[in-house]
Amino acid sequence: MIERDVMDYDVLVVGGGPAGLATAIRLKQLKPALNVCLLEKGAAIGAHALSGAVMEPGPLDTLLPGWRDNAPSVCVPAVRDEFRLLTQKGQLKLPVPPQQHNDGNFIVSLGLLTPQLAAVAESLGVDVFAGFAGAALLYSDAGAVAGVQIGDMGLEKDGTPGADFAPGPEIRAGITILAEGCRGSLTKTAIAKFSLDADCSAQTYALGFKELWQLPKGRAEPGLIQHSVGWPLDGGTYGGSFVYHLGDDRVYVGFVSGLDYQDPRFSPFEAFQQFKHHPSMRALLEGGEIIAAGARSIAAGGWQSMPRLDMPGALLVGDAAGTLNFPKIKGIHQAIRSGMLAAEHIAETGGTAGFDVRWRASPGGQELRKVRNIKPGFKGGLWAGMANGLFETLTSGRAPWTLANRSNTELRKLDDYTSPDRGWVTRELPPRDRLASVFFASTTHEERQPAHLKVADTSICATRCATEYGNPCTRFCPANVYEMVDDGAGAKRLQINAANCVHCKACDIKDPYAQITWTTPEGGSGPNYAGL
Repeated sequence: MIERDVMDYDVLVVGGGPAGLATAIRLKQLKPALNVCLLEKGAAIGAHALSGAVMEPGPLDTLLPGWRDNAPSVCVPAVRDEFRLLTQKGQLKLPVPPQQHNDGNFIVSLGLLTPQLAAVAESLGVDVFAGFAGAALLYSDAGAVAGVQIGDMGLEKDGTPGADFAPGPEIRAGITILAEGCRGSLTKTAIAKFSLDADCSAQTYALGFKELWQLPKGRAEPGLIQHSVGWPLDGGTYGGSFVYHLGDDRVYVGFVSGLDYQDPRFSPFEAFQQFKHHPSMRALLEGGEIIAAGARSIAAGGWQSMPRLDMPGALLVGDAAGTLNFPKIKGIHQAIRSGMLAAEHIAETGGTAGFDVRWRASPGGQELRKVRNIKPGFKGGLWAGMANGLFETLTSGRAPWTLANRSNTELRKLDDYTSPDRGWVTRELPPRDRLASVFFASTTHEERQPAHLKVADTSICATRCATEYGNPCTRFCPANVYEMVDDGAGAKRLQINAANCVHCKACDIKDPYAQITWTTPEGGSGPNYAGL
């Protein structure tokens, strides 16, 4: 039996993103005497923070009215919007959807904003601990969530304690806030244990890629926000791009692929690289230099896919709760809103019961309800989705129905699906491959630690999966974590390159056999995003 240190708090927040930090800050603003702890699995606050990111400032203005006087170094006012339909060699400018009008918004770096929020939290008395990963939920005798156990440090590859082994302490709290972001491992456990998703549509996800580029002088237009649909995707695959222009001739370039795609041969990473070779993009990027890159999954289901947000002893906030407004392609303002409301609920009631109802009735919840049918409308393809989106916009979401989202388990088998010709071209711009992209994510994992990606039955990989799906994990993973290699006896085996992992969680979502489980590695492991 391992003896573990125990630390006690009134409130424990798991996750150092905007939702968790907003919760901690607002709690201390309302109840300064509360003993509040915030855990972040990244090596530093902001190390794992990744978002587009165009931010609606209203909720942050409410939380910290003076934040603009000390804005992060990447904080560019939106000036102009563009929305384009791309073909392989051309483009058509379309009216900007109302949800994507960005007057008054800011292009920001979430990795630079969150450290500033953490400094505010610390100044208010919050204990902020970076480099500590929550490995398991703790429960009271009555079955309520009672905190988390921090992951052990210094384990060998086989899971046995090494020479520098340090058991993870237990952080116990009266109330635990799960603000882990999309597909958090503790959140996944809580949803299953308390059946929080029993009455909602299946959650649907997307995989987002983002790169920071330094361009030749004069190419960037600070404040320009560009989005596109169409090529390099076919009409039946959901997704699109973003290009956000910063100062100093830098741009954020990104691409989002829905993880509800059906083509077993599709590669989201390759789709992103193809997008960069569209004539309009190549003209922008050629001669430039990539500085940083990253990837993360996005909870895209919205209103009808949100699980219940309260349970005995704990709440879900931010992306862990699925609060992102996908038609807007924005989640920061919703994350801050939900965190603030959670803090206000705790301060007023002293507990967790009733928070789900309160969030759904709040402006943040009603914002999601209004656009609930836009994302599932794309089940019929690009044109059907755009037509449905127009209808939903014109009717302000007042249709008497709620459409169900397509799940991420609908990958078709090789023999049952003919992959379309997407007109993909030979590419030359960096990164050359997924390993090069991992380099730009600055991801690090102690090589001797156990693999944090758990595959329940690896025999399926070389047999059933190879035959039925062609090992799609080798394509949907953006970091080359999964490889099929020779086993030395003329057959294939799965090799897991866990050190490459950028913590996007796509494998936990898209594996057709649900054999892969993403768990937390040692605290401090993973990407170290710079300026993203």
